[in-house]
Parts: sequence; C-alpha cells; structure tokens
Amino acid sequence: MARRQHLAGHRHPDSVMSVPGTPRQCYACGMPTVLIIDDNAAVAVALDVLFSLHDIEALRAASPEEGLALLAQHSVDLVIQDMNFSADTTSGEEGTALFRAIRAHHPDLPVILLTAWTHLNAAVDLIKAGAADYLAKPWDDHKLIATVNNLIELGQAKRALQQRVQGELRQRRELERGHELRGMVFQDPATERVIHLACQVARADVPVLISGPNGTGKERIAEIIQANSSVRDGPFVVLNCGAIPSELIEAELFGADAGAYTGAAKAREGKFEAADGGTLFLDEIGNLPLAGQMKLLRVLETGRFERLGSNRERQVKVRVISATNADLQSMIKAGTFREDLFYRLNVIELRLPPLAARPLDILPLAMHFLGADKQLHADAQAALLAHAWPGNVRELKNVMMRAGLLATGDVIKVADLGLPAASGGMAANASDDVSREPDRDTISLALSRAGGVVAQAAAELGLSRQALYRRMERLGIVRP
Repeated sequence: MARRQHLAGHRHPDSVMSVPGTPRQCYACGMPTVLIIDDNAAVAVALDVLFSLHDIEALRAASPEEGLALLAQHSVDLVIQDMNFSADTTSGEEGTALFRAIRAHHPDLPVILLTAWTHLNAAVDLIKAGAADYLAKPWDDHKLIATVNNLIELGQAKRALQQRVQGELRQRRELERGHELRGMVFQDPATERVIHLACQVARADVPVLISGPNGTGKERIAEIIQANSSVRDGPFVVLNCGAIPSELIEAELFGADAGAYTGAAKAREGKFEAADGGTLFLDEIGNLPLAGQMKLLRVLETGRFERLGSNRERQVKVRVISATNADLQSMIKAGTFREDLFYRLNVIELRLPPLAARPLDILPLAMHFLGADKQLHADAQAALLAHAWPGNVRELKNVMMRAGLLATGDVIKVADLGLPAASGGMAANASDDVSREPDRDTISLALSRAGGVVAQAAAELGLSRQALYRRMERLGIVRP
C-alpha cells in the first residue's frame, strides 16, 4: 500500500485538532481530503487520479486496519470504503465491520460505500445506519465528484455550525456564571446580546430605555439590570404608565398630600419615594401625559420633586429604567412626547426583538412554561417554530399553559396547542401551509443562522427539507 502525500510533499500534521468527534482539517494545504480504503489497487489509483483532477487530496489504505490507522493520524473529510477485503469472501461483512468501527470513533464523518451488486443489501442496511451514500462498481465519475463535493461542503458547514454553537454555549455559561439573570430562559444569540449589554450597563448610574413589542420580556430585562447594579439591594418598583388614568399618573409617580385631588383623604407617597435607593421601572413610558413628562424630566435632572398639593421639595436617589413599544421619535414629531425627556431617558437603549426574530428561544421557553412532566411531540415543535407569535413570549406562555391543562397525555401534540395553523386539519400539511409561507428574507435569515445547513433551517421554519429546497429554487436563494 502506498500512502499518498499532499502536493509538494506536504503531510497532514498530527497535531492539527478540531471539534471532538469530527474529522480534523489540514490548514496547511487547505485542500479537502478523502480516504480511500480498498484492497484493489486499480480502484484506489483510479479514484486517486480522479480526485487529483478536482483539487481533492486522496489518502489510500489497502485494508480496514490501515484505514483506521490513517484516520487516527490524519485530517480526513470523507471516507470511501469497499465492502469486501478478502478474495474468498463476498458477504460484505468486513465492510460492515469497518463502517461500524469508523462510525464509533468518528460519528459525523461521511462514509461512501463502494459495492458490487452482490453487496447491495448490506449497503442499504448501512445507509439506514448512517452511511452517506453507496456507489455500485463501476461508478459514474461525474456523480461521484458531485456527491463527494456536496458531502464535504455539508461536513464543513456542520463543523462550522458546531464550533459556533459551542462558542455561543461557552459565552452563555460565562454570562450565567458572572451575572444574576433572574431565571431568564434564552438560547438565541439575539437575546443573549441584549442580556449581555444589559449586564454591561447595569453598574453605570444612567437611565436605560428598553424598546420592543409588547410581551417580549422587557420587564425581565429591567430586573436583570437591577440585579446586577450597584443598587441591587434596594427596592425594585414598577409602574405601568399605560394602566393608570392620566389624571392620576402624577400622583402615582410623585405622591400627593391629603386633599390634593378628589378622593385623596390622606397623604400618600409616590413611586419615586418608594424606589428611593433602588430602581424605578416605568413601563409604557409613551403613555405618560405631557404634564407628567415635564415633572419626570426635572426629577431625572435633579432628583427633586414635590408631591401634588405640597410645596415641600423632596430629594431621592433613584435609577430609572423605562420601556416602550411605541415609536417615540414619531411621537416627538407629533408633539406628544418631549424630545428633551427622550434623550434623558435614552442614554442607553436596549432593543429587545420580537419572539419571531429569536427562533432559538421558542422551544426552550415552551418547555420551561410546560414543565418537566410534559413533552413536546416533534410535529408540535415544528408548529411552534412556524407560528408567527404576534403576542410574543406572553402568547407562547398562554399557549403552553393551556396545552398543559387540556392535553390528555404527557406528550403535547399539535392539536393540543390550539394554534390557528393547526385548525381545520391543516396540521398534517403544516410544511406547505400557504398562510405561513416564509418570504425570501425569512428563508435567507434562517439559512444564515443555520450556517447553510438546510435541514436545520427547514426545522426552524417548520418545513420539510424538500419543501425548503423547492422554495429556495423558486426564489433563487443560494445557500450561504
């Protein structure tokens, strides 16, 4: 057996490492590498020459033992193996044993089986066990090269995705170890970026504005800021500016003396006094009337205010965090929100995306709301990923709580979710539901997040892999 070396005499360095359980990449030559394991020298040489014409490096082994030894020493992207290595044996048992040995040590390494028709049944069984493909002798050169290139590309994309996921997991663990996250459930990088920035600005004594649609978890982000701030031991007071009548909002914020307004029989403290030494979270800040906005601006600038009906000035030290789902810039142009207050509140802005833009959060949140005693059927998971979630995390919580209560078993199925797309018998054809047809940008974004892995992007979009390929072809979308 002659072992083929790289161009210009280059050998794969034994020290090159990659993600555990995946083939190592030789960065010195940059060429993909295929290992040919076949005791027929003519077959091995023919494949070697074919690959060299297509800028693919080939290593050759004449026996299973030599092949496994090369795998342990060299960087390999793909294996092509024979199904028979003894002149008096035609059962394919040696090829089966070799495949299982490769799979045991390199579970993600693609393997193409080279077989005669007499070994076809054994090859089909190994395809079911995870082999990438099989080729009957004699093979078609064009088909072989296309298959090898596709498998190498897919393997590289999977390794890149695995490395990215592992890097994100390390960052997430460091974030969780170093900060108090108030039980926030997340997995999507978009959410992680917001949380990381929230922890980063938490110790700065400046106002923070959290923007985003209703139900996305803005109050939980405010809690994270408070929990990691210098006033974490102080009170955390919440006021929903949209839930208080406009004539009472000033009394809620600043308090009122007895008789300051009809029904004020005795003095009461406001939210600023209650939050002294801690944090005041003003939700729906866009609903604050102009008179209240002016007084809020003064408190933010000086820390001083007066109760309604009082001439005595009070001094507080309060960290203000505000949140809105409104377009404050448009409100400024319309004259319903003060520009100077906007810039005072918006020293740091955190934008929390809608749930549909954080798809990797959907299933972890669903399982969190569902509880440990229930499971999600695969079809139900696909339906959750495909739903648009106009009500964001709040809607998802309600859906899962309802499903947990109404489901008859421990496994939540599509019908238990009660989602619009699952009604009228549509669940069986969820992947082709026109009402949820993803557009070009949605598909491109999913492919980008999945590192070009079509199967993962399809799962995120709630489509079958074939359905996603059809849409990519129709829309002219090329994998990244």
